[in-house]
Amino acid sequence: MKTILSTLIGALICATGFSQNIDFQEGTFEQVLAKAKRENKLVFMDCYTVWCGPCKKLAKEVFPQKKVSTFFNDNYVSLTMDMEKGEGIELAQYYNITAYPTLLFLDASGEVVDRIEGAVDADRLIEKGKAALNRKKQSE
Repeated sequence: MKTILSTLIGALICATGFSQNIDFQEGTFEQVLAKAKRENKLVFMDCYTVWCGPCKKLAKEVFPQKKVSTFFNDNYVSLTMDMEKGEGIELAQYYNITAYPTLLFLDASGEVVDRIEGAVDADRLIEKGKAALNRKKQSE
């Protein structure tokens, strides 16, 4: 019994060591933009719907990866939004979101720096995130 319990505790410790998540902010879109401006960061916005399978896969398999969460938590103010509820409906129209997931990289004024339509793996997501940061630096 002790061996089984020790194994389970060890597995739990290992799992938490390799997994965290992107720190998606609570609050309104405008509040997230204001935080990005204060911190001089871009905004990473996960545009999803509850019925979207690839959206669920991103949330479950890509966003929790340590390399993804570390990169985005260090460099972005992140927001996840259901595009069929609340202010998501208006934002979906404004940003012409027609496929899910759509991942937006925005400056602090809400202008699109880059976007991804469809699910991507961790490496591609980080690559696009770095490219958006480079575009921001070039525009400054």
